[in-house]
Amino acid sequence: MAKGDADGLQPDRVPDQIDAAQAALNRMREAAAARGEVRQRAPRPGTTPKRTGLRGTKGFSQFHGSGRDPLGLGKVVGRLVAERGWTSPVAVGSVMAEWATLVGPDISAHCTPESFTDTTLHVRCDSTAWATQLRLLSSSLLELFRKELGEGVVTSIQVLGPSAPSWRKGGRRVNGRGPRDTYG
Repeated sequence: MAKGDADGLQPDRVPDQIDAAQAALNRMREAAAARGEVRQRAPRPGTTPKRTGLRGTKGFSQFHGSGRDPLGLGKVVGRLVAERGWTSPVAVGSVMAEWATLVGPDISAHCTPESFTDTTLHVRCDSTAWATQLRLLSSSLLELFRKELGEGVVTSIQVLGPSAPSWRKGGRRVNGRGPRDTYG
């Protein structure tokens, strides 16, 4: 390195005429050399560069294998999910979002997933007949979830029947026996 380069100056310039861009470029070159990067000359205009190895292959990325290729959004999100350990919560979200495609239109018309605790899926059915039907189908649904979502995401299904109507009207309530058969 020349004496004038130590300050980021060009060797033939005097100190009162500092070129800020040239000084910054010199500092960047010094930092690159300290990291061990080798500077390569650009080909002259009008000449064809000599192609060697994989980099010269037509259609092949010059950064292949170095991790510098731009990735698609799906790969980036997939890598993020894997690195953070979010595979199970994402699978749970896919059960809730893809319920109709996983179980089919008949079951999804009458049964909806309500919540998910640990590895248990809570499903609310609109009638007791559909609740019974879903209890009978639970083993085949668990096998389907295992194939589609992975092992251990859903280990049990808790089937909930329809909720009973509320007899409570208004903001106040009297303690007592509650509604009885008074219809006859």
